[in-house]
Amino acid sequence: MGASDSAGLRGRTLFITGASRGIGLAIALRAAREGANVAVAAKTTEAHPKLPGTIYTAAEQIEAAGGKALALPVDVRNDEQVRAALERTAEAFGGIDILVNNASAISLTPTLATDMRRFDLMHAINTRGTLMCSKFAAPYLTQGRNPHILMLAPPLNLELSGTDPHRMALNFELRSFAPHLPYSLSKFGMSLCVLGLSGEFAPQGIAVNALWPRTIIGTAALQVALAGAPADALHRVRTPEIVAEAACVLLKRDSRAFTGRFCIDEQVLREEGVSDFSAYRNPGVREEDLLLDLFL
Repeated sequence: MGASDSAGLRGRTLFITGASRGIGLAIALRAAREGANVAVAAKTTEAHPKLPGTIYTAAEQIEAAGGKALALPVDVRNDEQVRAALERTAEAFGGIDILVNNASAISLTPTLATDMRRFDLMHAINTRGTLMCSKFAAPYLTQGRNPHILMLAPPLNLELSGTDPHRMALNFELRSFAPHLPYSLSKFGMSLCVLGLSGEFAPQGIAVNALWPRTIIGTAALQVALAGAPADALHRVRTPEIVAEAACVLLKRDSRAFTGRFCIDEQVLREEGVSDFSAYRNPGVREEDLLLDLFL
């Protein structure tokens, strides 16, 4: 484990994709409470009928939490919009220290039920958008203080052990890929970016890590994706704040010593001495009744 940055996040600049709501906004608000600068890079400029929040309401919340905010309309599929947003962020705050690749599209459908246009959307946002944002942000990050790239991506560190490693690998593939292969391909594409970029950017001292929740996280986007699921299931989740807390722990670690890791939110916090996670679940829900994440 790399040592923590003693200065924390105060005065550091985060560029967070998809930060108008959900986990991205939770990370932004947690960083803002430490006095960070946050660029809210997301598409939503007008209220969505089903999904609350815009880049402007997010910026207002960030400022109210104690940070400085820059609202930037960005489609992470658009190269020029990403380039321009990164440039504006660097001009506004004097540089960029952290990139959080949070923007994501989801469709938990099997192959035969997935329209190829939906697959193209997930691939363009999740995998291509992550790679492209990292590519364009890297020149700024090389000049940043304790620079980090954090992907909201599932772990790849599968351990093959036991009497039949092949069967263990097969079980992992069935559990993580078979029910929703199109989505899984796009998310594990992000995970592969962690492997490749952590090695590629190591000489520049840029950390590249992944963070993923142990349980299902109750965001508005997930409720839309799981429309029709039992109401009880949508209640047995944790709040985005647990991921945000873990993210800010990781972003303070020494970027030259802590890179190429696949981290789980609960484990990160346990390493910091946290043992009570009741604040992150709905009232009346027991720890043992929480829904484990799809990829764990």
